[in-house]
Amino acid sequence: MKYTSTRDGSVETDGASAVIDGISADGGLYVPVALPKLDYTEFLGLDYIKRADKVLRAFFDFDVSGVAQDAYGTFDTDEPAPVVKLDDRLFVLELWHGKTHAFKDMALSVLPRLLVRAKAEKSVASKTLVLVATSGDTGKAALEGFKDVDGTEVCVFYPTDGVSRVQKLAMQTQAGDNVRAVGITGNFDDAQTAVKTAFRDDRLKTALGENNITMSSANSINIGRLVPQIAYYYSTYCDLVDAGEIKAGDKIDFIVPTGNFGNILAGWYALKMGLPINKLVCASNRNNVLTDFIKTGEYDVNREFYKTESPSMDILISSNLERLIYETSGRDATKTAERYAELKATGRFSVSEDEIDAIRETFACDYADDDDTEQAIADMFDEYGYLIDTHTAAAYAVAMRRELVRPTVVVSTANPYKFAPAVLRALGEPAQGEATADTLRELEDMTAMDVPQSLADVFDLPVRFDDVVAPDRISDYILRGYGK
Repeated sequence: MKYTSTRDGSVETDGASAVIDGISADGGLYVPVALPKLDYTEFLGLDYIKRADKVLRAFFDFDVSGVAQDAYGTFDTDEPAPVVKLDDRLFVLELWHGKTHAFKDMALSVLPRLLVRAKAEKSVASKTLVLVATSGDTGKAALEGFKDVDGTEVCVFYPTDGVSRVQKLAMQTQAGDNVRAVGITGNFDDAQTAVKTAFRDDRLKTALGENNITMSSANSINIGRLVPQIAYYYSTYCDLVDAGEIKAGDKIDFIVPTGNFGNILAGWYALKMGLPINKLVCASNRNNVLTDFIKTGEYDVNREFYKTESPSMDILISSNLERLIYETSGRDATKTAERYAELKATGRFSVSEDEIDAIRETFACDYADDDDTEQAIADMFDEYGYLIDTHTAAAYAVAMRRELVRPTVVVSTANPYKFAPAVLRALGEPAQGEATADTLRELEDMTAMDVPQSLADVFDLPVRFDDVVAPDRISDYILRGYGK
């Protein structure tokens, strides 16, 4: 398996190098030169770990044996990604049974192990500084995943006023000798742009090199982060077949809450690899740049940014869309580079009618505002006695507007307790302000869903990291912290 860059077709590298580098030197994202084909019938009857192992082996030709076992053995259930049946046509895929109770654990429990194996494959002795921009959940999952991993440092940047209190405390109180969490005074897009810029900062790379440190990424711009997510689409489909809910070959729909587009792009890869998916429905919140793109073919981030009750989706610049743009352009790296240069210069670009028509063959879209998500939480709990968070609620709100003509899977991305005040308000309780330990216990008393102990504990742990920097000072911060 070889990889190339979305912005430079002359690039060709192997999987180990792609994982180590995180991002191509030209600023593009690594993509497979050709996607592997995986026959889903070979996944039937297997457990999740064996299915994930098959996916990893299809993409990486270095030693990945035992990676899935080690990663998912840390989860709080025997089944890392259970599928819950609500009715004959509606199912929920729970992706929040990892250590940090969010779907990011599905990949960020794998990536540190992949990175260690990749460095061994390439005989890389330098220390790796893993830089992360987060809208909330990726940061904690990366900190937990890379905690005390030999040969690594991890530094997470998050919008200091753009995450929930539970998310912030989870990062600020993180244990580990090689971790650091830093607030920024902007939003997630500012953090993401600054981190991408750091990867291309020659002054920073030189200073880190003098300290025997190279940079990599734990965001889904890293192909090693994206590939593990393909497994849960295969596993969901096979679970439905194994349970007799569908017949092998039947097509199903997925409704995916997404801001950075990685979660849903993994489903597109699964489809192209042979999984019988009918539609991938992109569910946005009020920051609905992705919805507008799929509807119009114009990607325009020149719009008001909203802080919503689903903060992990408060994103305008969706990194993984670049991989889809590249694929639907006919894998034209020059055109993709031009479009992203235009985005940087003007805040917008558009694709051709043929390209957006091709995208719409697979993708549908809609969005939900805060009122919609609150109503969806209440409706789901009233109808099924099933509790969801504010991000899953965006997907459920979108699902309820659609005619469910075939089995439909709502992808659930976070434990409801991570956003307890908003969930309580949706259920009619006057929860105001930020979460406290009492807020979580109140939700537990009301719903009988157990509070994860690690979430309850964050209110009592000492804050280790309280630095806040401006986005344009991120490179300087990294230089002071890790440079020579």
